[in-house]
Amino acid sequence: MYSKTVMDHFRNPHNYGKMEDPDGVGKVGNPQCGDEMVIYIKVDNDVIVDVKFETFGCVAAIASSSITTDLVKGKTIEEALKITNKDVVDQLGGLPAIKTHCSVLAEDGIKAAIEDYLKKKKEKEQN
Repeated sequence: MYSKTVMDHFRNPHNYGKMEDPDGVGKVGNPQCGDEMVIYIKVDNDVIVDVKFETFGCVAAIASSSITTDLVKGKTIEEALKITNKDVVDQLGGLPAIKTHCSVLAEDGIKAAIEDYLKKKKEKEQN
């Protein structure tokens, strides 16, 4: 049912945990399935230098979170915003159709973290 890559990211998630003093935090969830995801980013000179996640959810949700953190680490904000749920699914070697929403959640999570970062950055610039 799941690819070897999905199972590897589920069993050994990359970048798992809470981040102290993040520059941006994205919190997303899917009420239908109960998955909840929090993504934290550290940004330096508009580059995501560190990223962590905490996900309460199924195999696909945890694997999607893990691979997404790999995809955005080291990318500029602009590059990270271009990552789609299709990129997540492709990197995982596919997901069952019923679990595609987990990849959307991961995309939404990273975008929410970036949005939070940009909002905080703008507030600092105005002060």
